Amino acid sequence: MGTWNSRGLRGSFLEELINLTNEKYRRQKLALIQKVPTPIKPINIDKSTKHITLAYFDQKSTVDYIGVVQGIPVCFDAKECAEERFALANVHEHQMRFMQEFEEQGGVAFLLIYFAGRDCFMYLPFDALKKFWDRMKSGGRKSFTFSELDPAYEISTYSGTFVHYLEMLSKDIGRR
Repeated sequence: MGTWNSRGLRGSFLEELINLTNEKYRRQKLALIQKVPTPIKPINIDKSTKHITLAYFDQKSTVDYIGVVQGIPVCFDAKECAEERFALANVHEHQMRFMQEFEEQGGVAFLLIYFAGRDCFMYLPFDALKKFWDRMKSGGRKSFTFSELDPAYEISTYSGTFVHYLEMLSKDIGRR
């Protein structure tokens, strides 16, 4: 079991933007996507503030978000990356297995990655992630670079939607 601390908050900027986007999608009746809570077991609680100061992950989580978009089941994980390369260590074996099984059941799985140095949001379809994953598993690089991603999957930020990923989801579904 992992320990929860401030490192776990690295993706909170991205997650907050996605949460706001998902709320807008819900209000517009475009999608119903929920954040999957990560179960933790509190160890230390500051009695004066009632804040958890130390906790352990109670069990492995699956992905960050799950829901339905116009009748299509979707699941995705949100990842933040400061560099031009994304370390595949940020994706866990159990997450890959869950996303694979989700797709086998007719759902659509993907990653939303925020490249902070570029201030750029990317949609990574599961099949593209799996190619990078399989390359790593067969002894290749343990990361992929921004330049290896399909530029057609860059997420635009307009119309008051923070991370407007539904366009990229539609593109992903359309090519299958």
